[in-house]
Amino acid sequence: MSEIYDEHESIPQMSRLKVSPNQRFVIQEDGTPFFWLGDTAWELFHRLDREQALMYLTCRAEQGFNVVQAVALAELDGITTGNAYHRMPLLMNKAGVYDPCLPDTTGDYSYWDHVDYIVNTAATLGIYIAFLPTWGDKYNQLWGKGPEIFTADNAYTYGQWLGERYRNCNNIIWVLGGDRSLDQPHHIEIIDRLAEGLQAGDGHTHLITFHPKGSASSSQYVHPKSWLDFHMIQSGHAAGVRNNYVMIQHDYELQPIKPVLEAEPCYEDIPIDFQASNGYFDEVDVRQTAYYAVLAGSLGYTYGHHSVWCMSDGMYASTALDEIGDFIIMSWQQALTRPGAEQMKWLRQLMQSVDFVTGVPDQSVVTANFIGANYQVASRGVDYILVYCPQGLYVKVRLGILNTDQVSLNWYCPRSGQLYPIAIVANDGVHTLIAPSSGRGQDWVLYIHSVRKE
Repeated sequence: MSEIYDEHESIPQMSRLKVSPNQRFVIQEDGTPFFWLGDTAWELFHRLDREQALMYLTCRAEQGFNVVQAVALAELDGITTGNAYHRMPLLMNKAGVYDPCLPDTTGDYSYWDHVDYIVNTAATLGIYIAFLPTWGDKYNQLWGKGPEIFTADNAYTYGQWLGERYRNCNNIIWVLGGDRSLDQPHHIEIIDRLAEGLQAGDGHTHLITFHPKGSASSSQYVHPKSWLDFHMIQSGHAAGVRNNYVMIQHDYELQPIKPVLEAEPCYEDIPIDFQASNGYFDEVDVRQTAYYAVLAGSLGYTYGHHSVWCMSDGMYASTALDEIGDFIIMSWQQALTRPGAEQMKWLRQLMQSVDFVTGVPDQSVVTANFIGANYQVASRGVDYILVYCPQGLYVKVRLGILNTDQVSLNWYCPRSGQLYPIAIVANDGVHTLIAPSSGRGQDWVLYIHSVRKE
């Protein structure tokens, strides 16, 4: 397959990312703000061929996504089954065990050549790869296929090899973990050594974070670690009212300060609580977790779709993808243009229209909040205030916080990206502002900004 891959092909150079000086956000090397809008494509390296990967990445770039989360040693038989070209990621050692110290780079177009192609293609489209070296079941099985193949020693060797291979790829963010807790001391040792290996290999040139199990945060396991640049939470797919702002707020208040990211909320079209009889999360749930997270202090947001993360080719009863059923209800190609995915660009548009790196969560601007599914989350920056209203209704907002004589009041629609002006008023007092519509799916953002005198 050498005719479709040139190992000397140059990799486009994107700006490297770093943590902002205030330790709350991720920015580019030159200080340009970076709003993380991610997609979840865990099986991207393992299941898609070149043409499919190009189609997927092109679509997501056009939709405004700038990060894709993907796994090298993937969850769905990623060790024991080959990729789209029947290539395996690892060789077996003399004991007949797949060995992280033995990446299979043999032949004309290896598994890792294919990973290189995808990383390179993403760079041409302005997309960063949040790159998981391995899914968590390869060191702490708990459930899933495994097998557990990592030790502290081979984790370091594998990490160093990866770090060296992708040292000059600016569009890499390392993500350790992979949906598992660190239950035992040797699990922590494996993660520490993998991080050390990555940093030894790439010269500390890429950010590193940790993807936890469901309803958990990296802060529960690795908050003090010097290698951890920012936290990830997985608010997850359980039933109940979406309240991921609570998890974001917890990590936001930790010392030492580290940025935090909502990296796995409820996926669009995944069964609620993993039971199809409960129905499926939809774009309304997706928008609520997105705006809740960002206004509560998240550095960005990662969207996910149940068919896309596993790259399903149809409708299936389970992630084994071997029997028709109601657990996965469409192909990944059909899922690319689901409403929630299409609407994520309006979140990025809103946040990039303000100086969001000055933003801080501030519930004091809402003087009489609701509870549960109607709870309103607020943020303010140097010259703006944003309040997310998940069911519309109304906001009792306190003015006088911004340093200006007058403010412009507006409603912003998360479904269309349209801005609806209300009025320009004096910057004082408490105002009751009624949303243009109310009810499930009628969420709005109250957008207040300073009016500067000419």
